Amino acid sequence: MWPLRKALLFSTAWLWSLGGPAKRVTAAQEYDSVILGGRIVDGTGSPGREGDLAVVGDRIAAIGRLEGATARDTIHAAGLVIAPGFIDMLGHSEFRLLADGRAISKITQGVTTEVTGEVTSVVPASERPRAERQREIAPWGVEYVWDDLDGYFVALEEAGTAINLGTWIGLSSLWLHGVGPEDRRPTEAEMSAMKEELARAMGQGAFGLSSGLIYAPGRYATTDEIVALVEVAAAHGGIYASHIRSEGENLLEAIAEAIEIGERSGAPVLIHHLKASGSANWGKMDAAVAAIEAARERGVDVMASVYPYTASSTGLDNVLPAWAEGETPEETLARLHDPAFRDSLEVFLSGTTEDGQPELATSGGGPAGVQISDIVADSLAHYEGMRLDRVAAERGQTPAAALLDLLIGDELRTSAIYFSMDEDDLVMALSQPWTMFGGDAGVRALDGPLSTDTPHPRAFGTFPRVLCRYVREQGVLTLQDAVRKMTSLPAARAGLVERGVLRTGFYADITVFDPETVCDRATFEDPKRLATGIRHVIVNGVPVLRDGEATGARPGRGLVYNPGRRNEGQQ
Repeated sequence: MWPLRKALLFSTAWLWSLGGPAKRVTAAQEYDSVILGGRIVDGTGSPGREGDLAVVGDRIAAIGRLEGATARDTIHAAGLVIAPGFIDMLGHSEFRLLADGRAISKITQGVTTEVTGEVTSVVPASERPRAERQREIAPWGVEYVWDDLDGYFVALEEAGTAINLGTWIGLSSLWLHGVGPEDRRPTEAEMSAMKEELARAMGQGAFGLSSGLIYAPGRYATTDEIVALVEVAAAHGGIYASHIRSEGENLLEAIAEAIEIGERSGAPVLIHHLKASGSANWGKMDAAVAAIEAARERGVDVMASVYPYTASSTGLDNVLPAWAEGETPEETLARLHDPAFRDSLEVFLSGTTEDGQPELATSGGGPAGVQISDIVADSLAHYEGMRLDRVAAERGQTPAAALLDLLIGDELRTSAIYFSMDEDDLVMALSQPWTMFGGDAGVRALDGPLSTDTPHPRAFGTFPRVLCRYVREQGVLTLQDAVRKMTSLPAARAGLVERGVLRTGFYADITVFDPETVCDRATFEDPKRLATGIRHVIVNGVPVLRDGEATGARPGRGLVYNPGRRNEGQQ
């Protein structure tokens, strides 16, 4: 009965993509759920119009005027926007969801799908990358029990997740698998091992290769080596995503490298969190955008993600110069324990760069521009949320000495927030028609194992902040364009078929929000505050947020890349 029933339901629906006046159902029909009386902004960039939406199973069954319909569940959406579920193109939730699948920090932003695997990933699952990640996830009680991507998706399904998840393969994980932590050229056999593992993962649904070229060991790869690997992903229709090699002094050269890799390999390109970092580099966004536009004009398929903040977040050890880092965390720690080496490093970190910026931070603010966000060691946890200059004052040390003591005491696991960007550059980046949004944060919670750190506020606020600050308050984006950047545009880039657009027959990933009240509440001082205005969220037809409260349902799925198909109207 299901196929026949589905066909009958679909035949009476008003298809927004076809245009024209709304059609009304001609007879009473029963659905699993209906959303009545909202402004349907379908994700294509259309401003939308008033209407209703019905769901049967995990699919959208009808869109139109559905006054005659009945359903087991009814959501009244007068004054609200009905949109596709938001797609976070840069998350880090692959292990966090195994610890807590409620995904509270995501669903309260309207996020229904995340793409992860920026630098490291759940596969390869061989000994070296497994050991590296197990050290990281042990505090959450998560065990690395799979051998391939199929196995990871089984583990995710067994744990249960409120959101959908897809993944790239991280270059650093691939390099650990094939080469190890060493900074050297891979042998032919090692390159073959990396290519074979990447091909296997692509065959199981990975979205492509993603590199984090400021992080070891992925940064050791040359442009030619990356091209050779991306060619494997491209042969499976995959994309190349990159945290590029520099976001500061060498920003334009790094963008050129990403474009070159896409051009030579034939893979579409996604530049992660496009930014100009460090006050000496503010204003470079004009040239960065021009470089990307020029590449697009000559046929290179390059896009970028952005997050709506002027502060970044990464490991505190990111301020260490390359010469201070060993090939393993243990080797780096051993160097930091050496008195003579430490003395020379303190002198270096206390100095300034050639352009006069503090060497200690990738920001214009020096120690005052670095905020400690996450410390694993209980003995140091009281420093979370403090700026580095305050930590140093409390300890009676120089900022450089305090930083090194934190790194040693927390075994290089400390994270920090860097106030490093300019608002004008940010607005220029997020205004481009080819940029989408990525929060660059894994799921967090208000209780349990994922509630213990002090994250960047983007973990709780990215998508509502766009709708509040850059749509309603500043008018930088129209509502329909912001929704497009959160839905159909990332769905197209990620190869997500039948998601990202509200259309009959597509998956029922839906976010309902109040355009007058939606806003982020998370701040750098108090980042674990839920956003306002996200009223209802449905994932695969199942409500995960109802009237702003989590339902506890976990209908999310592991998603596989499907480059051979595209939703009609996607870009």
